[in-house]
Amino acid sequence: MAVRAIRGATQLDVDEREHLLERSAELVKAVLEANDLENEDLISILFTVTSDLRSEFPAVAGRQIGLTDVPLMCMQEIPVPHALPRVVRLMVHTETPRSRDKIQHVYLHGAVALRPDLTGAQ
Repeated sequence: MAVRAIRGATQLDVDEREHLLERSAELVKAVLEANDLENEDLISILFTVTSDLRSEFPAVAGRQIGLTDVPLMCMQEIPVPHALPRVVRLMVHTETPRSRDKIQHVYLHGAVALRPDLTGAQ
């Protein structure tokens, strides 16, 4: 079984606590579903947010959906002037039998613009 990193991101419409929690939970669930992962497969999840998001920690959404024994950490992205605004990113570390080319990275809402090569949005 290999250790793999899975990337994902979502863009929020506004910086409001419930909206951030909803979109963050949606992103985590989508990554887990796309890669056939269960809670026990997870090693850790790193979340980042752009500097314009301050209403809540995205890790709270992970806890709310049951990831209570998975290490979760939140950080702020580098404030690059031309960066896409209101973005929550994550990197999931997991044990999986999938080869690297079978890993499904997930980009939702406006964040598909970040990696059109991975989302088919080219």
